[in-house]
Amino acid sequence: MTAVRRLGLRPVINAAATLTKLGGSRLAPPVAAAMAEAAESFVDLPALGLAVGARIAELTGNEAGHVTSGAAAGLTLSVASCVTGPQPESLEVFPELAGVTRRRVAMARSHRNPYDYAVRLLGTEIVEFGPEPASIRAALGPETACVLWFAGEHYAAGAPELADVLALAKARGVPVLVDAAAQVPPVSSLRDFTAGMGADAVIFSGGKGLRGPQSSGLVLGRAAVVEGCRAHASPHHGVGRGMKVGKEELMGLLAAVEWSLAQDEPALLAVYEDSVARWLEGLAGLPGVCAERGYPSEAGQPHGRALVRVGPDSGWTTAELAGALWEGDPRIAVNIVGDALALNPQTLDPGEDIVVLEALRALLAAR
Repeated sequence: MTAVRRLGLRPVINAAATLTKLGGSRLAPPVAAAMAEAAESFVDLPALGLAVGARIAELTGNEAGHVTSGAAAGLTLSVASCVTGPQPESLEVFPELAGVTRRRVAMARSHRNPYDYAVRLLGTEIVEFGPEPASIRAALGPETACVLWFAGEHYAAGAPELADVLALAKARGVPVLVDAAAQVPPVSSLRDFTAGMGADAVIFSGGKGLRGPQSSGLVLGRAAVVEGCRAHASPHHGVGRGMKVGKEELMGLLAAVEWSLAQDEPALLAVYEDSVARWLEGLAGLPGVCAERGYPSEAGQPHGRALVRVGPDSGWTTAELAGALWEGDPRIAVNIVGDALALNPQTLDPGEDIVVLEALRALLAAR
């Protein structure tokens, strides 16, 4: 009996995505051991954070790095850094922003989302811009602390190109932060947005594609931005004091980054595509069912997924079928995208794609 069952819960097969509400992702093989080893001794925690950040920056081709307690914390700390600069005179400036000049954050109108709150809790004002260059320029004034850009396919519609935003922001001397929480794979994202495209910092979740601790995140980029993140972060009594990162998360995320960089990514993506192909083959010809490959994934990652649509002849609606999968034992989590069930192979262990397929076929046959 697993620990989950001992607590009266059913385990979950995750064919949805690296969602926080489902626990993110499974730890990469060396991560748990690294966390357990870190738990055995005391350490100068700020010094360890500095060393781990420097090592991850070295591995990824960035100036500097800082481990946070998740990507949302990375948003708060990196924006706080841009508001006050790398060496704030006072840490108690938020949310009143007394004496602060740079109190605005520019965002594409189509990028507004619930993670805005990670920025607004600082007391900053979000100024929207549209896809036109004139609109972007109008949002970049002397009170603009930074531009916050959300990467991913699900944010692309109606937004300007990041390269254009970077060029206009650089001309005004405004730093650009990229939220790329779920943009691994590809692992090259760890440097592409910063060293490649020129963003001042990029923010990742440690517990998604990197397969590190769920309660970890990563800010990579210019040393000045990262230094400001550290200034406002725990154990200092700034806005990030409650966003604590332990020695276990620090060493666990370092192990996850090292492991991720050592993987054969094309081979990994090929495994994902094999799962998608099995789903499509196994659902082909069923009454009222249409299954096709969707590309890229829901977050724009470079692999396929299966999009399953059910019509009246199947006896199911999309919502009913998703609900029935969730009510099984084990539970099976899927996403609903428009009128389709979206089956994502990224979060599955070997063989779980077959479990998902068999559960789907059994439900469809029952009606």
